[in-house]
Amino acid sequence: MMKVINAEIKAMCSDLERIRSILLEKKADFKGMDHQVDTYFRTGSGRLKLREGNIENNLIWYQRPDQTEPRTSRCILHKTEKGNHLKDILERAMGVMVVVDKQREIYFIDNIKIHLDRVKGLGTFLEIEAQGEAGGLAEEILHRQCRKLMDEFGIRTHDLVSGSYSDLLLK
Repeated sequence: MMKVINAEIKAMCSDLERIRSILLEKKADFKGMDHQVDTYFRTGSGRLKLREGNIENNLIWYQRPDQTEPRTSRCILHKTEKGNHLKDILERAMGVMVVVDKQREIYFIDNIKIHLDRVKGLGTFLEIEAQGEAGGLAEEILHRQCRKLMDEFGIRTHDLVSGSYSDLLLK
């Protein structure tokens, strides 16, 4: 189990190729393309999702404000194995709220994780997550890193999305 703090944004992005070019220019570390299915469960607080992919498999609880500007997200991640019965147990115990199906390109620049997402039923998006472990890098540094990349990618305020993909699908 790992406790993580992120400064993050999500933005609609119609030109993933331009972002990909900037990432190549910056020599970002490409981790691969992952088909991810995130199953969101009903909870009393925060959000709980089970991520099933080829690269990333985690049970993730997180809490963050729904706002467009860079926001602080507090997460607890628990690595899971593909093909276990955890999903079935959580479905029966908590009920499924929504399922998010996406193709995700995963890049890293130091501690900053960048996602280029094609989300079924929603379109194309860019996410920036400046990551630190709880008690590690100060929140203000993570926010500065996030804003710097937003500027470099040319992300405009009206492109920013306040909620999660689950919120968008539920609307």
